[in-house]
Amino acid sequence: MTEFLQFLLKGISVGSLYALLALGYTMVYGILQFINFAHSDVFMLGAFFSWRLATWFKLIDPSPLVATSLLLAAMALCALTGFLIELLAYRPLRRAPRLNVLITAIGVSLFLENSGQLVFGKDPRSYPQLLAEHTFSVGGVNVRSVEVIAVVTALALMVALHTLVYRTKIGRAMRAVSIDHKVAGLMGIPVSRVISFTFVVGSALAAAAGVLVGITYGQIKQPADSSWVLYGLKAFVAAVIGGIGSVPGAMLGGLLIGLCEQFVGGYISTQLRDAIIFALLIVVLLVKPSGLLGRRAIEKI
Repeated sequence: MTEFLQFLLKGISVGSLYALLALGYTMVYGILQFINFAHSDVFMLGAFFSWRLATWFKLIDPSPLVATSLLLAAMALCALTGFLIELLAYRPLRRAPRLNVLITAIGVSLFLENSGQLVFGKDPRSYPQLLAEHTFSVGGVNVRSVEVIAVVTALALMVALHTLVYRTKIGRAMRAVSIDHKVAGLMGIPVSRVISFTFVVGSALAAAAGVLVGITYGQIKQPADSSWVLYGLKAFVAAVIGGIGSVPGAMLGGLLIGLCEQFVGGYISTQLRDAIIFALLIVVLLVKPSGLLGRRAIEKI
């Protein structure tokens, strides 16, 4: 039971990071109906932006205020990056075939990876200890304080996004645009602004996930490392399993992927962990193609 609870805690910690990333994928797909493959690179930039700011200002003493400031700064910088990506790369192709947009997304991803290597270097970086770390035992389960803080922060951001989408005027506009761009425009909704805002919010959440990865693990891989892409792929799988286009579905999918990853790695094999996760995706698509919380689109003809 102690081992089970340990895997459960770790799965929730990792799953909350996947959920933050999955939200960016599902929001963009819900509005534009395409996958932003550069999203995982924005996630990477969030970790490196905060690392660069911490090294520039020599923020080496653990402090909640410093950690919060770096988190907000990284979110702001990545929000600007997401806005520029949408403005310069995707907006001119809004009426283009989907294949053109897909190729552009891959190109943007490669551009961000190589730019990251030029700016931040090609070596892994030790992430500064922004929070004092304590390990305590609860019922025989070892709990790290930084993991608890990461989970609480991720859940707070997810609740804030859910409130934004379902309880605010801009959230109603986002949902309207996701249904039909033309009709939403005829109703007076500034479609381009709403789409840009979606990229801004999704990129900010990806940046938060990147900062939390650095705080939790104490190290970040080099910008072009395959681990960043793998994080993005698993987050995309989480979005599809939960129901692509569904905000609660992305949250649920992220937690399920995190739990599956830890339990499979702990009880079966770490080598088969990723294979079983993608096999789970296939099973879900066969049984419920719209995802666990997704709904079938009914189109009148």
